[in-house]
Amino acid sequence: MKDRILIGELGQHIGETVSISGWVDVRRDQGKLVFFDFRDASGMVQGVVLPGDESLMESAKEVRNEYVVRVEGIVNERPERNRTEKQNGNTELEVKGIEVLAKAQELPFDKDADLNIETRFDNRPYSMRSQRDRDIFTVQATILEEFRASLMRQRFTEFQAPVLVGGDAEGGSAVFEVPDYYGKRAFLATSGQLYKQIMVGVFERVMTIAKTFRAEKSATTRHLSELTQLEFEMGFIQSPAEVMAVLERVMRDVSTRVAERHGDVFARFGIDPALLPEKPFPVFRLTEAQEIIEREFGGKAIGEPDLEPEHERQICEYAKREMGSDFVFITHFPTKKRAFYTHEDPENPEYSLSFDLLFRGLEINSGAQRIHDYDKLVSKMEDRDMDPTKFAFYLQAFKYGMPPHGGCSTGLERITARMLELSNVKEASTFPRDMNRIDLLLSQNDA
Repeated sequence: MKDRILIGELGQHIGETVSISGWVDVRRDQGKLVFFDFRDASGMVQGVVLPGDESLMESAKEVRNEYVVRVEGIVNERPERNRTEKQNGNTELEVKGIEVLAKAQELPFDKDADLNIETRFDNRPYSMRSQRDRDIFTVQATILEEFRASLMRQRFTEFQAPVLVGGDAEGGSAVFEVPDYYGKRAFLATSGQLYKQIMVGVFERVMTIAKTFRAEKSATTRHLSELTQLEFEMGFIQSPAEVMAVLERVMRDVSTRVAERHGDVFARFGIDPALLPEKPFPVFRLTEAQEIIEREFGGKAIGEPDLEPEHERQICEYAKREMGSDFVFITHFPTKKRAFYTHEDPENPEYSLSFDLLFRGLEINSGAQRIHDYDKLVSKMEDRDMDPTKFAFYLQAFKYGMPPHGGCSTGLERITARMLELSNVKEASTFPRDMNRIDLLLSQNDA
């Protein structure tokens, strides 16, 4: 038996007899010929069974879509008139033998059909094999890879933040409780924030890719109950502008890498890669952005503590039109609307040294300079009726010396969704969890 060759490498084996393994993506009967599209993790190739070997022809006609097969054949160059721009568009596998490794039952639908989103999620183990979903999560893998690589180049050290925590990092109530953690209460983490700050005292610059959980009873196209956060924190800063500069470098690196590697995906989706300005990303204070929104689009925005979803879309539309950027920073949100550890603006304590990064109409990142003084941090907790004793473990880092620091967190599913202009952030989650679903709809689980 010949060693397996990956489909993506067949162009290197013209004229050779090879063995491939994978799935039958499509089978087509055309007169006396049987055509297949075979796929594996590296790509896809057309195979053809020619007349002459009746046993092989009979075996070929028994094979159905999604069968797992081992195939031997000759790698031929396709005639000039039949060549395409697709991968292996100039090669074809002349099938000489097919071995079925696993059969597939009758398929519920064509996996590349335009389906209701709930139908896709109900059949996720199968629908994930569609070209669309393979494209989404191929791009997402590149986002993860380049996020990590960009920060490594900027001297960040990666650590693993815990998922089980003793309290909520934001001091809020939208948390999932673990009611019996060895007889005690625990929670699923809403953020790796407190642990990032602790680790600044160890490595100065740290990053983590963390699973986080939000018990918000929200069923919008923007929300998930389980999400992946791309987070970093850095010490010895003088202002949040330094954090924003690092984040901009990461977003430029990620966007450029995705565009370079996945032009075929953008073509299939019919969209353009992220628009990056030659100058730095536009930056507006919240109040400035609200003034622009009212001036350019009408409606009511001035005086609100945050941007509404429609306002986010409008200010991004403005930044793209006027400044050639799909990204825009919004800064100086009201201090009382930000987490307790957020540093206030010394020139106007009503506003904080905080920022959001918007991308194609959606907030994908939130960050700030943090309070690094122990006494001030405790005072902030008390002002918000929080019990500092419940954060004693976290506060140790500040008792023993912490530099001025800041950081931010990017939602992996959100940046993926906007990179590919998906209408629902859930499409950018491999196995989405929300208030209605854990794999199956909760109503089905109860049945």
